[in-house]
Amino acid sequence: MKQLWCAVSLLAGSLLWSTTALAQTPPPVSAAPDTSVLLQQMEQASLNLNYEFAYINVSRIGIESLRYRHAVINHQSYVQLLQMDGPRREVIQRGNEISYFEPGLDPFSLPGDHIIDALPSLVFADFKKLSANYDFIAVGRARVADQMCEVVRVVSRDGTRYSYVAWLDMDTKLPLRIDLLDHDGETLEQFRVTSFAVDEGVRTVMQGLQKAHLPPVLSVPQGDKVSLAWQPEWLPAGMKLMAQNRREIPALSKTVESRLYSDGLFSFTINVTPADKNSVTQILRTGRRTVQTEVRDNSEITVVGELPPATAKRIADSVNLGSQQ
Repeated sequence: MKQLWCAVSLLAGSLLWSTTALAQTPPPVSAAPDTSVLLQQMEQASLNLNYEFAYINVSRIGIESLRYRHAVINHQSYVQLLQMDGPRREVIQRGNEISYFEPGLDPFSLPGDHIIDALPSLVFADFKKLSANYDFIAVGRARVADQMCEVVRVVSRDGTRYSYVAWLDMDTKLPLRIDLLDHDGETLEQFRVTSFAVDEGVRTVMQGLQKAHLPPVLSVPQGDKVSLAWQPEWLPAGMKLMAQNRREIPALSKTVESRLYSDGLFSFTINVTPADKNSVTQILRTGRRTVQTEVRDNSEITVVGELPPATAKRIADSVNLGSQQ
């Protein structure tokens, strides 16, 4: 589980395991299932079943071992995410309140409908909306955590984003493995369940959270509505503007203007600041995240997000600075 951060930062990763043989058994004799229905069933199972995952997240920074418990009690979701190795780090969700407990920090709570980065974003996606810009491809069947799974690949039609491969338990439809792949088929990140349980015992264990004393929810100030003079003239299909703001960075003595975009699966920000003597055109990639910086017309344009480098560069190149030139 990852600490919250409030400035441009880099998650890690390029990775490890290849997924060249996605399906280890021949395709089923029966007709192939509707992949969009399978993915919707995954989402519903993840939100409505009582279950426990022991799983690992694999990336360049290493392997995280975690436990994820989910239960529905009186029509309300209760979730516990626990880091199994090293210092105890825990996140608790009770309804729409998410509480964070980390060594050396005062506990706090934030509003939210799921724990960010607990499970891959694919699990919580709206597949009806994604179907306008993504293809859902049945790959076959394979075995994960001693369970037979349907294997589905999620690929953007315009080829401007990464792709996912998901292994869904044939009985429960829960995701038992999810790989994030780049354009070359290399695994950037992997979520893999090592053992799991689906039963009422999980619900019983989680009932204590109903009366647990959790830290109060922090108030998140609403930013003032701002109008920005610049805008991108090209975006990947389906990307929508989610938020925009202007803020001062005292440590840098700069004003940063930002726009946040998302297609419901991947997201990125465009940040524009005045250029200075330290501004340089550069590109960095760590795992799923790319940072593309371009300097022109006395402005520094930085695209940060879950994008292939070529896509991030194309977005940065398309930014029309308007009156900021």
